[in-house]
Amino acid sequence: MATVKLLSDDELSSEARAVFDDIRKIRQSDFVNNFWRALAHDPKTLRRTWDSIKEVMAPGALDPKVKEMLYVAVSIAHGCSYCIHSHTAAARAKGMTEAEYGELLAIVGMAAETNRLVTALGVPVDPAFLADAAD
Repeated sequence: MATVKLLSDDELSSEARAVFDDIRKIRQSDFVNNFWRALAHDPKTLRRTWDSIKEVMAPGALDPKVKEMLYVAVSIAHGCSYCIHSHTAAARAKGMTEAEYGELLAIVGMAAETNRLVTALGVPVDPAFLADAAD
C-alpha cells in the first residue's frame, strides 16, 4: 500500500502535468505508472528523477535491454519489488527472453552468494584487479 495518495491526472499540478506529458511523449504511451504518480506530490523531485532516468536509460554504450536487465539486478539486490516488476516488464518489452531472464537470475544469485563468502572470509582484493595495476 502506498504511503501517499497516487495522484490522478486531474489532481496534478501544472508542473507535474508537464512531466507526465513528457513521460507519455518519450514512452509513446498514455500509461503513466504508479511510481510517477506517487512522486507527483513533489514536482521538483518528479522532474529531477524523470530527467535523470531519461539520461541514464537512454541508448548509449550499453544496449537499452542490457540497461533494463542491470536495473533488474540492482533492484533484486536492494529488494525493491516494484522496480523488479517494472524493469522486468521493460526488459521483456525490449526483447529479453526467458532464457536471458533465467541467466540473469542465476548471475544475481551467484553474485549474492560469492559476495557473502568473500565478505565473511575477509578476502583481500588481488593487486592485479586494481585499476592502477594495468599501468
